[in-house]
Formats: sequence, structure tokens, C-alpha cells
Amino acid sequence: MFASRTLSPGEPFPSPDQATAEGVVAIGGELTPDRLLVAYRSGIFPWYEEGLPVLWWSPHPRAILELDALHVSRRLDRTIRRQSYRFSVNEAFESVMRACGAERTEGTWITRAMIAAYTDLHRRGHAHSVEIWDGDALVGGVYGVAVGGLFAGESMFHRRRDASKIALVKLVEHLRERGFVLFDLQILNDHTARMGAREIARNEYLRRLQRAVDLPVRFC
Repeated sequence: MFASRTLSPGEPFPSPDQATAEGVVAIGGELTPDRLLVAYRSGIFPWYEEGLPVLWWSPHPRAILELDALHVSRRLDRTIRRQSYRFSVNEAFESVMRACGAERTEGTWITRAMIAAYTDLHRRGHAHSVEIWDGDALVGGVYGVAVGGLFAGESMFHRRRDASKIALVKLVEHLRERGFVLFDLQILNDHTARMGAREIARNEYLRRLQRAVDLPVRFC
């Protein structure tokens, strides 16, 4: 499974074309905000478990959600209109990230080092969250990384039925309003597929990525 390339601190990432069949580009190296920004600009992201070296991925195929192709079911639309949930942007980034890790019974890649690095990235204006609130209770959310016109969705969670779906809908609305052109979901799952996500080839993703990251777009 593992790539043969082990990174030294500061060593450039290999080309995503050199990824293993599973999508692993490299192992190791530092997990810092600057390193993360280079990774996302290159079509690479970290995904690993606590206690293991950092694994850097660029899967083929790649899951994306076209911002004009979001599917909102009639039931979800009724829920959004009827519920009194409040949504916010960047009010509780670290809480959203921690909740995304805590809610996963199958284990999580959201390690302590990941939380520290992405929270620092958030302070620098590149990692963002959308929160769903029921009164004062945080009941759902999604977070990810923005670079130019790219938003890379990392994870979402819910503590009320449909709260993560509502967070995704609100995020897509926000990305449209701000002029984003590429919403990366990394790996397709049943949840995102039902909401309109699809897979594209890695080389197509990389072409679209290079156009997106240079756009003068800001999340906030």
C-alpha cells in the first residue's frame, strides 16, 4: 500500500502522478500550515492514523461536487425550511473539527497533530468551518481548506438528523456567492453521492485545480 518515497523535512512533494494505485504520494515530512498549503495547491492532502507517519494522498479518481449540481431532496428542503437551526461561518472551527473526529465510531484521521495544524491554518485565514446550531448547541458542521477558488472539504458531522447535510447545503451556497469554482470532496461516499458528488480523473482534477488556486477569491 505504502509509497516508497519517504520525505525529509522541507523536501518537495513528488508529482501526484507518482502515487500508488491506492493514491499514496509520499510518507512523512512535517505537518505544518505552510506544508499543507503547498500540498493542497499540488492536489495532495494528508490522511493517516494517530501513531503513524503522515501519509500524503492524491487519489484517482477524485470526488468533487459541482457547485451548480447540488441535489437537495424534497424532504431535506422541507427540513431546512421548517427547522429553526441557525448557521454560522467560522464561529467554532476547532469545535467542528474535534466533533468530526469524535463522532466517527470507525476511527479517525483527525489526530491531535492534525487539529493543531489545521487550527493554525484557520488562524491564517485558509481553513474554514460552517456551523449548524440548535439554540446554543452545536449540532452539525463541516470544515475544509480554501486556496484561491478551491475549497477542499475535509469532514462533517451531525448530532441532529440532517444537520451535516444542512451544513453542506449552506457551505455550497456560500461558495457560490464567493465565486469558488472547485469543491473537492477527495473520496466519494454514499452520503455525498446522493447530494450530487461525482468522480473525475486525477489529471482532470489537477487541470481544474491549477486554474482554481490562482483566482482572487476569498472565503470571507
